[in-house]
Amino acid sequence: MHDPYPLPVRWGAVAEELTDHWANIRRLPAGAARGGAHGPLALGGRLDEVVEVYRRIPSGRLVVLGRPGSGKSILTTRFVLDYVASRSGGDPVPVIFGIGAWDPTAITFRDWLTAQLIRDHPGLAGAAAPGGPSLAAALVEAGRVLPVLDGFDEIAGGLHRPALEALNATTLPLLLTSRPAEYATAVAETDVLTSAAAVELTDLTLDDLADYLPRTTRKARGGDAATTGWHPVLSALRERPRGREAEQLAAVLTTPLMVTLARAVYSDTPGRDPASLLDIHRFAGPGEVEDHLLETFTATAYRLRPEHRPDGAPRRGVDPERAQYWLGYLAHHLTRLDTPDLEWWRLGSGVRRPARVLVTALLTCVVVGVVDCVVGLLFDTLRFQIAEGLTTGFLSGLISALAYWLLVAGRNTEVPPSGMRVKVFGRAGAASGRRARGRMVLGLLCGLVFGIGYGFQHGVLKGLLRGTGPLGMLSFGLYDAVFFGFVFTLGGGAALGLLAFLETPLDIRSAVNPVGLLRTNRRTVVAQFLVWVPAFGLLAGVGSSLAVRPLSVLLGPLVWGAGASVKLGLISGLCVAIGYVFALSAWGQWVVFCRIWLPLTGRLPWAVVAFLEDAYQRGVLRQAGAVYQFRHARLQDHLARTYRARRAAAPTR
Repeated sequence: MHDPYPLPVRWGAVAEELTDHWANIRRLPAGAARGGAHGPLALGGRLDEVVEVYRRIPSGRLVVLGRPGSGKSILTTRFVLDYVASRSGGDPVPVIFGIGAWDPTAITFRDWLTAQLIRDHPGLAGAAAPGGPSLAAALVEAGRVLPVLDGFDEIAGGLHRPALEALNATTLPLLLTSRPAEYATAVAETDVLTSAAAVELTDLTLDDLADYLPRTTRKARGGDAATTGWHPVLSALRERPRGREAEQLAAVLTTPLMVTLARAVYSDTPGRDPASLLDIHRFAGPGEVEDHLLETFTATAYRLRPEHRPDGAPRRGVDPERAQYWLGYLAHHLTRLDTPDLEWWRLGSGVRRPARVLVTALLTCVVVGVVDCVVGLLFDTLRFQIAEGLTTGFLSGLISALAYWLLVAGRNTEVPPSGMRVKVFGRAGAASGRRARGRMVLGLLCGLVFGIGYGFQHGVLKGLLRGTGPLGMLSFGLYDAVFFGFVFTLGGGAALGLLAFLETPLDIRSAVNPVGLLRTNRRTVVAQFLVWVPAFGLLAGVGSSLAVRPLSVLLGPLVWGAGASVKLGLISGLCVAIGYVFALSAWGQWVVFCRIWLPLTGRLPWAVVAFLEDAYQRGVLRQAGAVYQFRHARLQDHLARTYRARRAAAPTR
């Protein structure tokens, strides 16, 4: 902002349907509008006049609209700094809030402001008076805080209308920024922001470029300040505006984003000549010029950033080349899905279906085998448990692969976080009933296959350890196959049906942010795990005890004690729950692919959440409710092409 000076962001009027009545903006009393003093206010201006323009608005409510890269964030920062510098003792203190993190259906606007103040300024958590509200709440209620709400467009699409309605339910002065399309859509669904004027940021002019770019680079040889590498470019734009090379470059250098990238490439990097931007043989159109500048976007974002995040925590260093590769994979993933929305629960769908099934089965196999071996040592010898753990892990992986293919991979879909909230009270709808019946049938099938396989190996292993011959081992295996097949069939069908019955869909569009949705789903999966383990364990343990007597009539005497029922219930509950989490929950799939497989294969970093949040803080990504998006659509396209080209060239190296 200050090197050498802020880019000259300007704004002008917007369509009248995006502003309230001027009588409301002027806070005129009833009947005063007939006097003729209710016409539009003169609100045009430039960046250094933003506070002056704001103070012309009697209601103190202003909406600033601007397309991507137009300078909205620069404007909010400049507004806060200039307002603080010019405020009197009675004026409120302007504070920037990232409004994309607000869920208006869960918390009121004032309470959310209070919570954000306490989060960022812990000293305001103390009570203003004994037994009274916190200092933060007192400041908000007294009107001592002027909210500067940055990023209305980053609120989840399903929350735009309730957010605007909640803002209209208050009379607080505020400044709100948004992309034009998202704000216009919200206005069409409900109403304009009450008593708010609106302006829209305009494109930079050639005079702006001529004033700014030469001052960002070194003086030419000999010390002539009037001649820099930018002067031939600016002369071509001014003298030959109808020329093809001038037209396409002028069409690009209209936003602070593109001008900043041009500066990073040609002013801040030694040995680069900006005249190359006029090469029509190299750049066939404005799109190719933008692509050229976007090539430097990642390097610039990861190089020219402070060492600490806004919350004061140290910023983790990331190599720009590795960051560009990881971001390229994410962009390639979105291109394949034909969507701009980076949804964490769909990241695994970028892996080919056979590989998805194999990876899910393999991880389930390993974890179940280890758990079976460790827990089983409480009941049997190490040699027996190692053999049983290997077999149980293999069978669990096989069953997970079967369930995962039938419900997820075979349908070329993914497990969404919707339908993962436990619903204990209330009547289940028709969809929940159908889902419960379908899951119950799947549970019966998987329980039968697993029970027969587990029982057969259990009986054979038992006969082997007892020293019986092949016929004896086969006899033990068949007996246990029938026994465990019966027990696991009943337990699997009932437990899986119960979990499906207790689920109710989540409205992903109303999620506040990606990390919050991930944490919510993780808590839900933990709750489901705590339901599954005792439910299946109880069914398996008690069911096995009850099944001994009738099955003994059919199969002959069965040796089965209370300890065996406890062991079966405990181990089967844990192992089957692990298989369910990895194969049929959104958070489990996140662990399998985003925390293990994709980092292991180099396509993503190990700390995926930290990387995505850091990219968001650096301005490479933006948030739109529950999803991330690349800050610029052309950035996504460019990174995806670069990633594919790099992958194609890798085998030849």
